Amino acid sequence: MLKPVTDDTGAPFWQYAARGELRVQSCADCGEPRFPPRPCCPHCQSFGIAWSKVEGRGRIWSFVVPHPPLLPDYAAQAPYNVIVVELEDAPRIRLVGNLVSAAGEPLNSLDPARIRIGARVRVVFSDGLPQWVPA
Repeated sequence: MLKPVTDDTGAPFWQYAARGELRVQSCADCGEPRFPPRPCCPHCQSFGIAWSKVEGRGRIWSFVVPHPPLLPDYAAQAPYNVIVVELEDAPRIRLVGNLVSAAGEPLNSLDPARIRIGARVRVVFSDGLPQWVPA
């Protein structure tokens, strides 16, 4: 399994995920949520940062099913899905992940023909990585 490459700005996202929490960065001054994490608020230009817990429920906003040729670590699992989830409690935030049948299941554990835009999903965690399952 490939692990995320972290930087100082995004590292808290992965630290919270390792504890089974889904948090998104928000502005400490105006409260606007933002993702991906960045040092400055695009709304008020503040450098104040807070990490807000979100419920981890949303809807599939978009998806793709990659097929070979792929990176070697993923080729054996193809075809699998990559989804974009619009969060229910922060609708301007969209997270990328995989839809699986249960936490820790392989990326190809769910038939891609079952995926529908607008379908409800919820977050689960496996080895510190957020994944999504049907709600």
